[in-house]
Amino acid sequence: MTSTTRDFGGISAMRFLSPGREFLAVADTGHWLFATIARDATGKPAGLEQVRLQPMASTAGKKIKRNKDFDAESLAIRGKEAVVGFEAQHRISRFRIDPQGMSKQLGKNIDFIIPSHELRSNRSFETLAFAPPTSPLEGALVVVTEKSLDPLGNIFAAILDGPQKGIFTVRRSNGFDVTDGAFLDNGDLLLLERSYTLNRGLRMRLRRVTGSDMVKGALVDGPVLFQADMTYQIDNMEALDVWRRADGATMISIMSDDNQLILQRNLYLEFILHEE
Repeated sequence: MTSTTRDFGGISAMRFLSPGREFLAVADTGHWLFATIARDATGKPAGLEQVRLQPMASTAGKKIKRNKDFDAESLAIRGKEAVVGFEAQHRISRFRIDPQGMSKQLGKNIDFIIPSHELRSNRSFETLAFAPPTSPLEGALVVVTEKSLDPLGNIFAAILDGPQKGIFTVRRSNGFDVTDGAFLDNGDLLLLERSYTLNRGLRMRLRRVTGSDMVKGALVDGPVLFQADMTYQIDNMEALDVWRRADGATMISIMSDDNQLILQRNLYLEFILHEE
């Protein structure tokens, strides 16, 4: 995905407003992105259309300018409300969705319950997702950090509301850090993860966590569904969402963050989840 607009790129999280078509994304440059996936005659993604970029606004309604204020990394949507996680100045904030003009933050920040001293700079709220209402978490808002680790090296996460409100952790393995997550209809959580080392380069993987395992005090893990390195067409994959296609197929959409660097790309990838 390319654009002549300088502000395009840096996409950190995305959520569909309609299955496989309209979506809302946040960029770590402090912008909202509304767009629609264009599709060819076979239904395959062919580009973006109806693209609109809007600057984020502070609680005072002013455009956010400082990097520590607008490093948006995660996004969850319920109804007409968007919940955004920021990781430079750790906070989780609420906004009213309006494609014609996103306004300032709604009310106070959400209590993220993880002790602030446990949150690492530029390594905090990488995933926000609402669990399905019929799942074991009963529609609760869940946050997973990127690389804020407990003394055992596990990733801090939390259920932020509902009857099971509390902190849990996600097992970190093989140098992978969480970049986003989305719930399946049955309540299982898909986690998008990334690893970068000089000797192995950039890698991505998708892991599945059983919904009923996510309870206060638990350490959760799950099977890896797939993994890819730079021998495949990937980049810095940061955004994930799950949606249901008209024929009933469960679809997984993933976007990359180009960090607005010439050597990186904004990619949109689409997969079918085949249940065994």
